[in-house]
Amino acid sequence: MQLRDYQQQAVAAAIGHFKQSTQSAVMVLPTGAGKSLVLAELARVARGRVLILTHVKELVAQNAEKVGLLTTAGSIFAAGLKQKDSAAKTVIASVQSAARNLAQFSQAFSLLIIDECHRVSLTEGSQYQQLFSHLRQQNPQLKVLGLTATPYRLGTGWIYQSHYHGRVGSTEHAPFERCIFELPLRPLISKGYLAKPVLLDGLSAQYDFSSLQPLSGMDYSEQQIESVLGKMGRATKLITGQLCQLAAGKQGIIIFAATVRHAEEILGLLKTEGQQAALLTATTSHKERDQLITAFKAKQLKFLVNVAVLTTGFDAPHVDLIAIMRPTASVSLFQQMVGRGLRSAPDKTQCLIIDYAANGYDLFYPEVGSPRPSSKSVPVQVPCPECGFANTFWGLVDNDGDIIEHYGRRCQGLLEHTASTAPEQCHYRFRARICPDCGGENDIAARACQHCQSQLIDPDKRLKEVLNKQHHHLFRCQQMFLSEQQGVLQVQYLDNDGNPFYRHFKLDTAAQRRALYALFVHPHSRTPGLKPKNYQTASELVADQHKFRMPQLILLKKQAKGWQQLDIFFDYRGRYQNQQDFMPPAG
Repeated sequence: MQLRDYQQQAVAAAIGHFKQSTQSAVMVLPTGAGKSLVLAELARVARGRVLILTHVKELVAQNAEKVGLLTTAGSIFAAGLKQKDSAAKTVIASVQSAARNLAQFSQAFSLLIIDECHRVSLTEGSQYQQLFSHLRQQNPQLKVLGLTATPYRLGTGWIYQSHYHGRVGSTEHAPFERCIFELPLRPLISKGYLAKPVLLDGLSAQYDFSSLQPLSGMDYSEQQIESVLGKMGRATKLITGQLCQLAAGKQGIIIFAATVRHAEEILGLLKTEGQQAALLTATTSHKERDQLITAFKAKQLKFLVNVAVLTTGFDAPHVDLIAIMRPTASVSLFQQMVGRGLRSAPDKTQCLIIDYAANGYDLFYPEVGSPRPSSKSVPVQVPCPECGFANTFWGLVDNDGDIIEHYGRRCQGLLEHTASTAPEQCHYRFRARICPDCGGENDIAARACQHCQSQLIDPDKRLKEVLNKQHHHLFRCQQMFLSEQQGVLQVQYLDNDGNPFYRHFKLDTAAQRRALYALFVHPHSRTPGLKPKNYQTASELVADQHKFRMPQLILLKKQAKGWQQLDIFFDYRGRYQNQQDFMPPAG
């Protein structure tokens, strides 16, 4: 069997990396790109024993099949397939079975390959880490390679520390050290290797999940979703009716439901319309699941409704309609759902993807490296003024595509380094917390200065100390307005009750304009790092007031002539954020 050009490139990248490095590595290949053939070819050319790990029996069987096509048949170690053999040169195993039978893996392996490696965490007691520790005891020089279509975990970020394109990943929570190969989705579609995705928002009806807020480091809660669905009235019935109309021209339809109750409602509506449909949930027995999937692949069922089951390890190339009826804060999960319909098949050139939950993700740029801050956020490119690296951050754009605001903190570029030195991240910070002792810049959430190691004063602690004194006030901003007063820029902040606080800036001299930039333009900028306009008059700033962000809190002190600003907070998250029990400033 002949590998495709990009598959050969991926194999070459892995071989080249491990010839000069012992760092654990990741390769990113879209769903349907043929990861099984890549790992099978690596197993063929490897000199020592190879262990291929994955998390579901379907992928174990699929990977074993591809290994058998390219090299000597491997042995399978997976309870779900009723085989536990670890004797061959190449062993294909489920991580659950391998972790429960460590004694069966006491012969040294030279290469460990993890399929769907975004599931690997750093948790010490996890099955993956238990197995990794055991394997390294047998061979401390074990080479570790992960393959995935989605190299990101909600809550911890990228699964690698650095990227071969010169970008930093997650420096603290990444289970792998370096991404060595990444294949975009577009070339696979343009060359006909994958079906063309046609992504549409809900046509006849759409759920409004815009009020949902994801849990910290997690997706939306089932309780939140159920609460919103309960207010949607006829939306599910209208959506299901439209899918029934579309079904006549489709080979296979997968529906991703939000909750089990939601899925059961969808299934009932489909059957009422006379559709051949079935439901899969986490509680569906293995036997019933296998029977339903077999019937679906044989086209005996037109619809397969599921709740977080068919995102990985499921291969039904004839699927040509994906209906996403659930919200998700995870771009990776969205990409995995869509991927179920992108495999090519006879009489199939495209796959219709209808996002009834208005998730609003771009299939061709699935990851940014941090959770999406709002439903209106899109990936924006922000060059670093220090090293020139083209960062991609979440941000907001206007109708012309110009950046209104971005949420980047630090440049993601890697400075030049050699193969023998560790890559170093660019030091430029778009937003920073300044150390009062040394003046060094730190991340806005830092608790200790990275330059002088002095403790940074906790904002809540400082606010509590200051507010216990007389003549101090915490002003909680709700609005900000810029206006011109006889050539002077007036900045008016308003609190919850409409009480104002004013700041004034003259622009007559170069020194006054420098003060304006230091005290207002730079800290209030929605696009830090991008070169601001050279403002000469107050009216120019008033015309551009949409380009400036409002602070959350202003710490004030009463003076003889009014209130004086002591500090201003833009990225504050703490106990005083929602406090409304402070007296408004008078005068």
